[in-house]
Amino acid sequence: MAKLIKNERIASDNWQLLDADTGRWVAVQEDGFVPDFPEDADLIVPLALLRARRGDLLERSGRTGVLLEPHEDPAALAGDLERLSLVALRFPKFADGRAYSHARLLRSRYGFRGELRAVGEVLHDHLLFMQRCGFDAFELRADQDAGDALAAFSELSVQYQGLSRAAA
Repeated sequence: MAKLIKNERIASDNWQLLDADTGRWVAVQEDGFVPDFPEDADLIVPLALLRARRGDLLERSGRTGVLLEPHEDPAALAGDLERLSLVALRFPKFADGRAYSHARLLRSRYGFRGELRAVGEVLHDHLLFMQRCGFDAFELRADQDAGDALAAFSELSVQYQGLSRAAA
């Protein structure tokens, strides 16, 4: 199970990621229907699935979040951000910093105030910098210790960069 830090605390994760088989959710089944999404579940879906089944996802009673890959433009979410509870931005590898820019844009340009979650190659050494760009939740890589990672938020006492977080 992934280790989650949210608002500088270790937290449980109630979100379900529908990432493994996106085609399953858009293909017509033998009965002539596409599968229904779990009504009450909190779901994180890829951007392509949100585009394909936007109405079905956003009209459920459960919360909806989107997983944005580094090559995808955050502007694609601009019209739906008020209805999304979470945006997860993937860090596919240590040296790929596009999600930092996406986080900053989502907070400052598009005014996203929901949970902004870092997923993928999320390491202790980057947590403070991710937070400064607007992230408030961090799904740590499996080999990272969540307790040790909490220290990252207090390691530096002076910041040069302005803060881009949603108001608490």
